[in-house]
Amino acid sequence: MTETGKPRTLRIATRQSQLALWQAEHVKARLATALPDVEVVLLPITTEGDRVTDRPLSAIGGKGLFLKELEAALEAGEADLAVHSMKDVPAELPPGFALPVVLAPASPLDAFVSNDYDSPEALPAGAVVGTSSLRRAAMIKHLRPDVEIQSLRGNVQTRLAKLDAGDYDAILLACAGLERLEMAGRIRCELSPEQSLPAIGQGVLGIEIRADDTETAERIARLDDEYTHIRIDAERAVNARLEGSCHLPIAAHATHDGRTLSLTACVGKPDGSVMVRDAISGPVDEAAEIGHRLAERLLAAGADRILAELG
Repeated sequence: MTETGKPRTLRIATRQSQLALWQAEHVKARLATALPDVEVVLLPITTEGDRVTDRPLSAIGGKGLFLKELEAALEAGEADLAVHSMKDVPAELPPGFALPVVLAPASPLDAFVSNDYDSPEALPAGAVVGTSSLRRAAMIKHLRPDVEIQSLRGNVQTRLAKLDAGDYDAILLACAGLERLEMAGRIRCELSPEQSLPAIGQGVLGIEIRADDTETAERIARLDDEYTHIRIDAERAVNARLEGSCHLPIAAHATHDGRTLSLTACVGKPDGSVMVRDAISGPVDEAAEIGHRLAERLLAAGADRILAELG
């Protein structure tokens, strides 16, 4: 309680989509349990990435399309923390911001969603697959060069409605998002990392704060999941060295047993014709260094040329 007798307040900046609000409510509930003397409230905000839905994310350009307005609220003191899907968070945060907490993850896998076909292999030649992700486009085209990729934007419900209207034979989404919205029944099959290597940070929620806000950092520290933070450090180090964003066809996925970390990463052309992929392992306390080393190997193997073409 404050000196006036009023409960202390933590304000969470969040996007306004149903999934983003679920994520913010999840963090709110965790904080309410951990900090019973603190009032937690939501501050819904519309971001640039939410407003522009008639073009692929890669065509809008820039990094942090789903973060800028939330960070502005933090900077202005209107919010104390922002909740993000980690796959949307650029490798480098703007000066003055920190990401001290990542929560225990949901599934990192991609979902194949179709009303008529059980798997990518079952799609007929020329089938139309919808996705807004260049990474997912590259993965499915590498697996099935004969399908057609068409852009698919909007929230989860909008995308499913377009599938149900017959605009697509299949669409690709995150398993975590469907599970969180209690729509796991729409998942026709989970795509293995061999079929579709996950996005960096997929399935993980992160909490961003002002770097100088030590009080909030201390309050939320108990929500941090150490196992997941190690995984995220390795995956994000790949992206940092590649100078990539969540809108480029870059993928990385790490696992560890508390001692040894295993990391796989790849960079592909959006048409799936070229896929540079490699894997590495090492001690968990060298997670970021392992990520940097693997990125260097990808660049040396041709990822630099792919990224230059997309730049």
